[in-house]
Amino acid sequence: MQANAAIRLDFRSDTVTRPTLGMRAAMAAAEVGDDVLGDDPTVKALEARLAALFGKEAGLFVPTGTMSNLAAIMSHCQRGEEFLCASGAHTYLWEAGGAAVLGSVQPQPLPVRADGTIPIEELHAAVKDDDPHFAITRLVSIENTFAGRVLPRDHLAEVVEFARERKLATHLDGARLFNAAAALGVDVGYLAEGFDSVSLCLSKGLGAPIGSVLVGDAPLIARARRWRKMLGGGMRQAGIIAAAGLYALDHHVDRLIEDHATAAPNSPCTVIAR
Repeated sequence: MQANAAIRLDFRSDTVTRPTLGMRAAMAAAEVGDDVLGDDPTVKALEARLAALFGKEAGLFVPTGTMSNLAAIMSHCQRGEEFLCASGAHTYLWEAGGAAVLGSVQPQPLPVRADGTIPIEELHAAVKDDDPHFAITRLVSIENTFAGRVLPRDHLAEVVEFARERKLATHLDGARLFNAAAALGVDVGYLAEGFDSVSLCLSKGLGAPIGSVLVGDAPLIARARRWRKMLGGGMRQAGIIAAAGLYALDHHVDRLIEDHATAAPNSPCTVIAR
């Protein structure tokens, strides 16, 4: 192989990452227990670590980001209520309509600007009057990153201020929030300030084979834990996979900037798939 030969990488998605040898070793050595019974120390350590990182009271380890978002929406909203989101948001477009089908919660998709932000005037206009003809607007859900775009912090603060003014809850789909923080060179918790709940994915750029964590206040997470069980997400000796998340937080977060450089248009790497 020539010294200057291009590295061939699969750019279809950051979900095709694979656990490193160090991560596999951490998984094999993980201390485990029955997580449904609250007995898995590794799961509890992961939940506590991410909750503390975001200044929240509690966390909940779930198999997927789809379940994390769905449990959050169903914990914030009741049947016949709605959440506001971007028209291309995962919670609306890419998660099989779960909020509507399983939660009886109506999504209200809104147009976005080229940079992925929702105009605040559109959010205000979408809040429904107190009228029995309408679903009750209860939640605004923001996704960061959105379609590969990092949302500016001032926009996130503007959304939080809007929600407080209109007495709405806030959820941040932060599946790639660590990427956003790496791109901006800021602390990841800074990008989630003011949001009532945050969903964080471990199985994308961070390289874990499975898992997301939802963080929020204790009553919200208690409701989400019940929904997790009902949705089939209660796991037993889940510390084996939670250990991969802990390893990723220790070893892979700082390397996200390398991924960004590799994926840049001027990178010497060869794209093998999109």
